[in-house]
Amino acid sequence: MSRIATEAKNGMADGIDALEARDVLAILASAQQQAAGVVDDASDSIATAADLVAETIRAGGKLVYVGAGSSGLMAMADALELPGTYGIPSEQIVVLLAGGIPSLNSLPGAPEDDIDLAARDAAVIAAGDCVLCVSASGSTPYAVAIADIARERGARLVAMANNANARLFQGADAAILLQTPPEVVAGSTRMGAGTAQKIAFNMLSTLAAIKLGHVHDGHMVNLIADNDKLRKRAARTVSEIAGVDDATAAQALAEAGGSVKIAVLLAAGASDTAAAQAALDSSGQALRGALAEIKDTTGFRKHA
Repeated sequence: MSRIATEAKNGMADGIDALEARDVLAILASAQQQAAGVVDDASDSIATAADLVAETIRAGGKLVYVGAGSSGLMAMADALELPGTYGIPSEQIVVLLAGGIPSLNSLPGAPEDDIDLAARDAAVIAAGDCVLCVSASGSTPYAVAIADIARERGARLVAMANNANARLFQGADAAILLQTPPEVVAGSTRMGAGTAQKIAFNMLSTLAAIKLGHVHDGHMVNLIADNDKLRKRAARTVSEIAGVDDATAAQALAEAGGSVKIAVLLAAGASDTAAAQAALDSSGQALRGALAEIKDTTGFRKHA
């Protein structure tokens, strides 16, 4: 048996190829559920990472997501959702995937060993950035090389891996250990390890967005509403938070140029967009604080 947990054999898989479909699926589901459960043990390190991410975005630095293979896909999925969901400027989001976008058709394995490629890709990293490196094994040369470069340049480093004592954790500002059980298909870390990584990334970026003031009572109040579904969601959000009807919400959104936060404050009684923006600025972009300021001058009471 391999001494590396992510390469070890899972005893539940003995005879799996001779089982009925229902029984195979039960084993697979159980393994996924076990993998999801390990994320609870990483809450403290995820919280630390979310602080680093929020501080970096607030200061104008870049978030640089780094990975190879299926781990890289988990990183990329998180990164690409941030501008639309939370309004984080796309120029502050960088994805370094071993092999680049052309590799997405087949995800060849060779680029993950290419440290020269890693050095070239890492040229975008600067002091003040936050680099999030993920590797199931924690020893992928591409990810480790970029992590080393990030530290040398004074960037903050968040490392995520599924093996204890991973090389990737050395010198990290936040080390997220997701100690998943051996895979049902030995070494296929797109399964349990990938599930845990996806959950951890969801938690990390959502907590960071909350710290940045982009979530209010479970609403995404900094979303980019660039399709019909999202425009309707934005209007519902304004209506629910400000306690106004749909027509008033739509009018406020139009006046706010599509900004949900500004629209909420206008619907709550802000005199104009400048006053709404000033309230947001004084609250650090947190809608709750801005609403409290508007309440003090207008008598607005909802959700204060």
